[in-house]
Amino acid sequence: MSSYPAKFEPDKASGGFVVTFRDVPEAITQADTLDEARRAAADALVTAMDFYFEDGRAVPPPSKARKGEELVELPLSVAGKVLLLNELVAQKVRPADLAKRMNVRAQEVTRIMDLNHLTKIDTLAQAFLAVGRRLELQVA
Repeated sequence: MSSYPAKFEPDKASGGFVVTFRDVPEAITQADTLDEARRAAADALVTAMDFYFEDGRAVPPPSKARKGEELVELPLSVAGKVLLLNELVAQKVRPADLAKRMNVRAQEVTRIMDLNHLTKIDTLAQAFLAVGRRLELQVA
C-alpha cells in the first residue's frame, strides 16, 4: 500500500505538467518540467494524506496503474502510519482509546498520528499490537 498511480498530463496553458491521482483526488499538483512534476507529485501525495488523518477517514488503497500512469511511492514512514490509521478506522478505535491500550499519554498517540513527526518503527509496532495486529517488515 505505498505506491499510487498518477497521471502526468501536459498543461497546454502553462507548458508544464499537471499531476492527478485517481485514488486520492485531494492530491493534485503541477510543475514546469516532468522531473519537477515527479518531485511535486510525491509531496502532494503526502500532503493529501494529512486530510485523511485530520478527518479520521480511511485512506483508499492504491489501484493498479493504467496505461499512461506512473506509480508514486509514499515514504515508508508515512505508509506505516496510513496502515495504522486504516486499522483504527476499521476497528472504530479513537486515538484516546489507542493511548489507553498502549498505556501512554494521549500526546504520544497524537505524535504517532502526525505525518510530520518521526516515529520509531518499534512505536508503530506497539500501536499495531494494541489493536490486535502485528507489523511485519519484508524485503522484496
